[in-house]
Amino acid sequence: MNTPTNILETDRLLLRRLIPDDLDALYALYRDPEMRRYFPPEGASPDRTLTREETWEELEWFLNGHPRHPELGLWATILKDNGAFIGRCGLLPWTIDGQDEVEVAYMIDKAYWRRGLASEAASGIRDYAFQQLGLSRLICMIYPENVASVKVAESMGMAFEKECVDEHGPYWVYSMTKPVAG
Repeated sequence: MNTPTNILETDRLLLRRLIPDDLDALYALYRDPEMRRYFPPEGASPDRTLTREETWEELEWFLNGHPRHPELGLWATILKDNGAFIGRCGLLPWTIDGQDEVEVAYMIDKAYWRRGLASEAASGIRDYAFQQLGLSRLICMIYPENVASVKVAESMGMAFEKECVDEHGPYWVYSMTKPVAG
């Protein structure tokens, strides 16, 4: 029996470590082209979806947090009202232009879109990162056409910082620094 480790709670959501039993719910997200539309195609099919095996590999990668940064990772996002697995959100480490960064990542099942749940999860993750982990800066990496993701980043207090280009094309970096108490 896998007992999941809770990471944080918001008014409507519980974020916890992924467990092997989350495979079916995670695969349901990852096999949907609309859910995967704004994700890099690296390792995915041409429509950016993942197979069950690829989903398992990612889930296994994050079972105990990020392998190099266990305090970070992708977490199961659970609706507290009914216990439904509605997405996966968390914190991911990146290096951009030679600088170490931590991204607030969010993916909420499309059945739950337009309810403010991504913004609620992202704001909870922001607070956890600043208060519990002591991070001083957070980013979001967003494809320019992903208007909904831009709104989520802005709702948690981020602002456009710069445009970058990688092997997948252009993306925007939104960022924020930890507010100074006072």
